[in-house]
Amino acid sequence: MDCTQLDYYRQVIETVLSEYASLPYSYADIQSEVVFDRTRDRYLWMDLGWDGERRVHGCLVHIDLIDGKIWIQRDGTEEGIAADLERAGIPKEHIVLGFRPPEIRPYTGYAIA
Repeated sequence: MDCTQLDYYRQVIETVLSEYASLPYSYADIQSEVVFDRTRDRYLWMDLGWDGERRVHGCLVHIDLIDGKIWIQRDGTEEGIAADLERAGIPKEHIVLGFRPPEIRPYTGYAIA
C-alpha cells in the first residue's frame, strides 16, 4: 500500500468514527469520544459516562490498519461500520471482519485477511 492510499484510509476511518461519535445520547449522561493512533494505526470509538447509577465505559468500534487492510476488530454499530467504509470508497477486498471467526470470513463477502 502506498502512502497516499494509507493516508486516504486513515482519513476515511477518522471521518466515519467522528461522525458516529458526534451523535448525542438522549437518554443518559454518556459522552462519545474517538481515539486515533496514527503511529500504530489503531482507531477507537468509545462511550463513557453514566446511565443512571450504572457506569458506562466501553469500546463500540475498534479498527486497525494491518498490512494494507482495514481490520474491524469490534463493531457495535447497528448496520455495520464496514458498510460506511464501503460507501466512503473502501473496496470490500480491503476490509477484514476481524471479529468474525477465520473460518466464517470467506462467506462474508469481505477480505479473509
